[in-house]
Amino acid sequence: MSTKKLFNLNGKVAIITGASKGIGFSIAEALAEYGAKVIVSSRSQEAVDDAADKIQKKGFESKGIACHVGESQQRKELIQKVIKTYGGIDILINNAAINPIHDSLENMTEAIYDKMMDVNLKSAFDFGNLCFPYLKEKKDGSIINIASVEGLKPTFGLGIYSMTKSALIMLTKVQAKEWGKYGIRSNAICPGLIQTKLSSGIWKNESILKKFEDQLPVGRMAQPIEISGLAVYLSSNAGSYSTGGVYTIDGGHMLT
Repeated sequence: MSTKKLFNLNGKVAIITGASKGIGFSIAEALAEYGAKVIVSSRSQEAVDDAADKIQKKGFESKGIACHVGESQQRKELIQKVIKTYGGIDILINNAAINPIHDSLENMTEAIYDKMMDVNLKSAFDFGNLCFPYLKEKKDGSIINIASVEGLKPTFGLGIYSMTKSALIMLTKVQAKEWGKYGIRSNAICPGLIQTKLSSGIWKNESILKKFEDQLPVGRMAQPIEISGLAVYLSSNAGSYSTGGVYTIDGGHMLT
């Protein structure tokens, strides 16, 4: 088989949460470009329809299905709709996440803790289990959990966010260890500073952004598309021997 064919995703069905913009949308575009049938999911039906339309206009296959990942029933309904439309699932990418507050642990409320755990961690756990029967059936499934360098090295003010991402990394390893015998691979991607809505508190402030960039070996912030290549690799046969991996895309952040 040629190396180019290793990345072929023709016929594969991929679900990407939090995919109406940012990292999720870039990954959705990339997987569609390589042949996958991409389900773009986010809270707003209007937003996912718009995202899917952009992908379709490039000549690729995509469908928008709204889902609030923090709601159990909506998670179940998303999977049911995907199965009804495509009959199976090959790739699950848990990208949706929130960080509603930047503060120290002692100022965090139980409500904020619960909300972040539900969206950032519990949803990925539940989606994995919901997709498990279909991934197992294919004997060639791929789960990609979008974690963060915050799950490896915390920053002041991002305590609970860091906790959720650290737990997501461990969930990835457990999935890889338990489900490898069923042909299911699970890997975590840990982005660093990427220009998305989630990190806007940093890059919209020039002085704060400069401080961050000065500490990075590459000296700059990344764009969402710079995550997509690794996602294609881990989704495809090119990554067939990769499971339980924790991959940083951080401009050298973990070196500082």
